[in-house]
Amino acid sequence: MSSLYWFWNAPPVTRTFVAAAFIESVLCHGGLISPMRVIFYRPWLFKLLPDIWRLATPFLLTSGGLGFILDLYFLWTYGTGLELNSPRFGQPGDFFTYLVFVCSAIMATAGLLLEGHIFTHALALALAYTYATDNRGKRVTFVIIQIPVEYLPWAMITVTLVMSGWPAALQEGMGIIAAHLYDFLTRLYPTFQGGRNWIQTPAFVARAFGDDRSAFSHKPYGTSFRAAAARPAGQQGGSSSSSGWTSALGGTWGGRGAGRRLGGG
Repeated sequence: MSSLYWFWNAPPVTRTFVAAAFIESVLCHGGLISPMRVIFYRPWLFKLLPDIWRLATPFLLTSGGLGFILDLYFLWTYGTGLELNSPRFGQPGDFFTYLVFVCSAIMATAGLLLEGHIFTHALALALAYTYATDNRGKRVTFVIIQIPVEYLPWAMITVTLVMSGWPAALQEGMGIIAAHLYDFLTRLYPTFQGGRNWIQTPAFVARAFGDDRSAFSHKPYGTSFRAAAARPAGQQGGSSSSSGWTSALGGTWGGRGAGRRLGGG
């Protein structure tokens, strides 16, 4: 299997994001463009003709040297892990909506409040926090040791504290704040307080990610189909899934007929 085939069969949001981070970082670290053109800087963003690209580019610039590889690895590993396997991102566009919310929260805190300029590490930490929340009880390899996945974001921020000091760790920690806020508004508050989910994927985003296309989608890891939102009156069928996506491999029981008592006429 070629690397190009492997890349194009990766989940679309993470694939696009990591590719953009790779290109921007190569251009900046290679001296082809100045990092000052892509970092978050309020005077250049809030002006008559704003540099609107700075809403995205501060999340794409990795560290130099070995950090270039590690940053891309973290973004790819936890991004694909969430986009493919997280139960909270079952509908088209859900992961993209999550990414936009988390990046906005990081920019509002690490950028506007703490006057940070680059948010790639904070985003990687947000992805790691959400990944750890979804995979409680598992173990992961961090550096060279196995740790419970719940400790992963805290191990990452501890390394930053030791190597770069508390200002960098504080800015990076805004990724945990952003990811926890998303978790609170979409899962904790609706589940335990009976409130509504305040972060819904907009209809136009869902359509952009294929919500209005065929119910069947072919993925590298299998074939899936979305349950219909509603059935016409009088139409019979099995019970619908609340998650909206159902594995085609698990649909054996969905086609069973009406139940009958044994021994009945």
